[in-house]
Amino acid sequence: MRIALLSPYSWSYPGGVTRHIEALAESFLEEGHHVRVLAPVDPPGRYSRTLHRGARPQAITVPDYLISLGRTTGFKANGAVSNVCITPYGIATMHKALREGRFDVVHIHEPIAPATSWIATDNTRLPLVGTFHTYNENRLSNGIANVIGARRMMNHLRVRIAVSEAAAWTGRRFFGGRYRVIPNGVHVDSARAHAAASRRAGGQLRIVFVGQAVERKGLPWLLRAFEALREHIPTELTVIGPSLEELAPMLIDAQGVRVLGKVDDTTKQAELEQADVLCAPSLGGESFGMVLTEAFAAGTPVIASSIAGYRDVVRDGVTGVLVPPGDGQALAEALRDLHEQPARRAQMARAAADEAERFAWPRVAAQVMEAYEDAIAVPEPQGQVARAAVRIGARPADLQPRVPAQRLASLDPKVGASRRAPALAFARRAALAGVTVAGAVLAWLALQKIGIGHIAAALINSSPMLVLLGLGIMCSAMMMRAVSWHAILRAALPDIRIRLSDAMQGTFIGVLMSSTLPARLGEPSRALAVARRTGRPRETLPVVLGTLVSQTLLNIVALAILGAVMFSSVDIFNGHENALVFAAIAPAALLLIVLLLPVLLPEREGPTRFARLHAVVGQIRRAMIRVRVGLTVFRFPRLGATATGAQLSAWALQWLSCYVLLTALGLGRQTGIAAAAAVLFAVNITAVLPATPANLGVFQAACAAVLHTGWHVGLGTGVAYGVILQAVEVTTAIVMGMPALLKEGMSWREVRLRAMHTAPVKLPARPARSQLRRGGEAVEAEG
Repeated sequence: MRIALLSPYSWSYPGGVTRHIEALAESFLEEGHHVRVLAPVDPPGRYSRTLHRGARPQAITVPDYLISLGRTTGFKANGAVSNVCITPYGIATMHKALREGRFDVVHIHEPIAPATSWIATDNTRLPLVGTFHTYNENRLSNGIANVIGARRMMNHLRVRIAVSEAAAWTGRRFFGGRYRVIPNGVHVDSARAHAAASRRAGGQLRIVFVGQAVERKGLPWLLRAFEALREHIPTELTVIGPSLEELAPMLIDAQGVRVLGKVDDTTKQAELEQADVLCAPSLGGESFGMVLTEAFAAGTPVIASSIAGYRDVVRDGVTGVLVPPGDGQALAEALRDLHEQPARRAQMARAAADEAERFAWPRVAAQVMEAYEDAIAVPEPQGQVARAAVRIGARPADLQPRVPAQRLASLDPKVGASRRAPALAFARRAALAGVTVAGAVLAWLALQKIGIGHIAAALINSSPMLVLLGLGIMCSAMMMRAVSWHAILRAALPDIRIRLSDAMQGTFIGVLMSSTLPARLGEPSRALAVARRTGRPRETLPVVLGTLVSQTLLNIVALAILGAVMFSSVDIFNGHENALVFAAIAPAALLLIVLLLPVLLPEREGPTRFARLHAVVGQIRRAMIRVRVGLTVFRFPRLGATATGAQLSAWALQWLSCYVLLTALGLGRQTGIAAAAAVLFAVNITAVLPATPANLGVFQAACAAVLHTGWHVGLGTGVAYGVILQAVEVTTAIVMGMPALLKEGMSWREVRLRAMHTAPVKLPARPARSQLRRGGEAVEAEG
């Protein structure tokens, strides 16, 4: 049989689909069939790295059966990067190869992928078989695909294959049609797999991860779980796929972590055989997970997320363990349980080796060949109308009754979701959309009423020199904040040498992240930057985070001073003083709670009726104690005075910068220093719960409201002042933060990723296995 296999993905950036096609082609070649693979190939070089977000193509030997379709471009899709061919050269080469190849069947992988797979499915007049490798629930992207003709295009397929029930779900849900499930295959050496499964377990739990350094693969959760695990048991984590540079943003402490990067299949197989368990903590979007079957073929059990694509492969409690996705605590506990139960682990390893036979390539290739034969056997439609309907995709090419898309329940329902959850989710989305639209409309109406011309005129008439002076003063304020934090860190970590440059580095990175991201990701970002430089980041990170409380306390003092100046100067918030005072003292109340909680939550020892509740209370108490350590600076007069003086000086410099910017707009005489205090007070109060990066929009509204109400400044001029002030703050963050990021050797995306996964996993201590056995023997003796 003459077979064409079409891949939309680059052969130089191999993934699950390309490995599947390669193995399928080699299986058919061994059986004597004529096979050609049509796939793009990216040559090494700077241009390829540019097209693929800096990723280097692998150095490969192009097999004789492959016809290159040229270069690809990397696009973000389904939580990862898809390297697809969209060039006219690739499309033309594909058409020529299919036209001249005299193929009996064309097997198109990912028919919906642009551009070669889609165009080939829509325009090739040969028996077509399509394999769907992807699972996703994205109604937007799939809906757009249907609008531009995906369902009609797929009607040209005589046979549709899905690699799992999850992939078939996506097809049935969005595109309709009939799907036969044929899983991805794996090369199986049964004797070798069972020999690896029978190996003697060592004292160390050897964990292996195989995948990409993308958030969807769940690697940050595995790293947090591993950091907790190694405090209790001897363990080692081997990471295959990501480079050390890609992994560094997710690592707090690299102890016990082996990073191998990209390896060949022989090395990967050897690492899987030597491992005690493969960990696959993906968050979703997986249709199958070939690495799971590769682990089975190596006689290695699996701990994987309980997601749709993985549940098709792993039998929970038999060939592996399924844990909730994104739950680092559950993942760490499952790994520790497997270490403490070697007999169970050995039983799972043997079951995994047996299960590998279900996915062996000879078996899978035979099922695919049967699909080819069925596609070739479909007769030509009778009559001109029927032939025309099949040709344009109005009628399925398999000549069977049309199967429409179905509304199917999600394969990954949210934990704790109720029957009313979809309605509530829709209501939340509708409310959010309504609020967004209403906010945009109100903002537009407000700008129209204020007059965009007035705002523009105020900006144009401002003094550039004074704006630059305000920027310089604002930069000086950031440096004073770093001096204050350095004193606080020295008091909290007296045994560790922390340099002033380290505190400055962390402060500048934190300011940059706070100015460019919603929510308060700046604090964990700067804490992580400093903790990494202590040599013991996992131990010191909670203490470094606790030191931020000291600066918060000093910020409250500064806000109180600004508020006093503001209220004594003008009756600006007549009738609303209570609300503003409450907003100002709320952080102080929170600080008081932090100080008193460890006293109000005494430590309890021994078993109790409410062990789980007491465990949670104990964790809260220990966390509050770590936070209190951050207040240690006030026990040392010299360091406390330095921290207080530097932090209040930073606020004074910001206050001065606000006044200089008022003067730059010609408002110095009309407003004065009290107006600058009022503006600084208002923008910081409204930033307690930022809704947008840098609180954009709310920031300008606060400035305009304060200046208009208290000093009768025009709303247009007030908005212009807010624009200039925020521009100065953001510029300060960029000017000081970007060099710090470069010095840290990290990108903005990497710092963001690390800050989002700061929270450590904590495992409660357990008795040693020998103690557990002795306890069990004592119970038996009493019986």
